Amino acid sequence: MLKRIFIVTGTSRGLGAAIAEQLIAPAHVLLCIARRSRVELTDRAKAGGARLEQWHADLGHPMEVAARLQSWLVAFDSNEVADATLINNAGVLTRVGPLDGCEDAEISAALRVGLEAPLLLTAAFLRATREWSAPRRVLNISSGLGRRAMAGQATYCAAKAGMDHYSRAVALDEANRKNGARIVSLAPGVIDTDMQAHLRAADPRGFPDKEMFVGLKEGGQLTSSADAAARMLTYLMRPDFGVNPVADVRQA
Repeated sequence: MLKRIFIVTGTSRGLGAAIAEQLIAPAHVLLCIARRSRVELTDRAKAGGARLEQWHADLGHPMEVAARLQSWLVAFDSNEVADATLINNAGVLTRVGPLDGCEDAEISAALRVGLEAPLLLTAAFLRATREWSAPRRVLNISSGLGRRAMAGQATYCAAKAGMDHYSRAVALDEANRKNGARIVSLAPGVIDTDMQAHLRAADPRGFPDKEMFVGLKEGGQLTSSADAAARMLTYLMRPDFGVNPVADVRQA
């Protein structure tokens, strides 16, 4: 049976954990890259007949992880691969508030995890699979804040806007190559995650949109991680995946 390879970052909680859980299936090879492993994933993989690897890695140091990923992919026999997908999901917030209220180290770390790591992992993925005949996809988990600025979120907005634009550029590169990979930077909607809780707890003096996020929670307008993951994976499997390199799952 041909293998389907999935690489997912940020799988220790939230949307990434939900995506990983839903990708566990026979003939799937699932590589999870996160700051900590999840026993639940290991148990699910054993029960579901899937091959699972969990790498304990800090994407704040992405060059090491990218090099390891490239070596890992090169070891596969491409004739035994049905398709391969990289899902760049990991991201971190700085403290919520104006940019000059954040420490330099946290700004740098947020950009490394949220933008530098996806770029390096995408490059490693494309290099390692360049000669493969199997379809290849890159799904970048973006955000509406990459397309609409918000006070108190400069670093996160910058990371997601960069993710959107590099996806556009890579899509142009791949369109000129034989069997080029397809890439989409996809906004998942508003999800009930720890990140949302972080925003709701922010000081309104530095985050004037706080009450909007509080209202979304109180009004029951947040999507569960499981539902959001299902919608993202449905989009990933669409035959027209990659036609629009920047998209929103709510407008699909």
